[in-house]
Amino acid sequence: MLTLAVEKRTDNGATATVLRRTGVIPGVVYGAHQTATPIKIEARAFEKVLREAGEATIVSLTGLGLSGQDEPLPTLIHEVDLDPLTNQPRHVDFYAVTKGKKVEVAIPLAFVGVSPAVEAGANLVKVLHEIEVEADPMNLPHNIEVDISTLAAINDRICAKDLVFPAGVTLVSEPEEVITLVQEVVEEKEEEPVAADITSIEVEKKGKEEEAGAGVAEAPPEEKEKK
Repeated sequence: MLTLAVEKRTDNGATATVLRRTGVIPGVVYGAHQTATPIKIEARAFEKVLREAGEATIVSLTGLGLSGQDEPLPTLIHEVDLDPLTNQPRHVDFYAVTKGKKVEVAIPLAFVGVSPAVEAGANLVKVLHEIEVEADPMNLPHNIEVDISTLAAINDRICAKDLVFPAGVTLVSEPEEVITLVQEVVEEKEEEPVAADITSIEVEKKGKEEEAGAGVAEAPPEEKEKK
């Protein structure tokens, strides 16, 4: 279980902008049996935990001083607000969980194995990258494996109901929802250059020459005699 040191944030403390400038991220922890508490976390420590835990692993928060003691509080990283320019975390929501009380969480999917169809040249289309499950928070897996070695032919697919879940973990997503499938590679045909029609060009040119000649009027016979 991962542990992360946090500190309660008071109303008269530094603003969120000032905190972020000093390498600290503002956040909040709340839950069914936990009053919403503003906190602050050292940015580097949080980013390390986020890489290891993701949003489906219990993270124990220390420093909250619950019940007069520094008892760790088991939580899940519920939401991370990222800066649109730097992609760095700028606010974090932690959800306090209760042992024995099930929670619904989106678990990342890990694709493993080798597909015979893909080896033969087909395309593997990954439709989903996470799946909703329900479980005791203490038994949440870090990810759910998707074995693509069963995909042997074009149009073979793996649905949510085909996944193997650890004991105590049940599927919440629709059973028939497609996780991944194999499709045939469609080659794009290059357009052949259109050959010039020499005959039509010559006819058009001749027609234009005749029109030009018709525009020059011939002098009347009387005028010719005078000349």
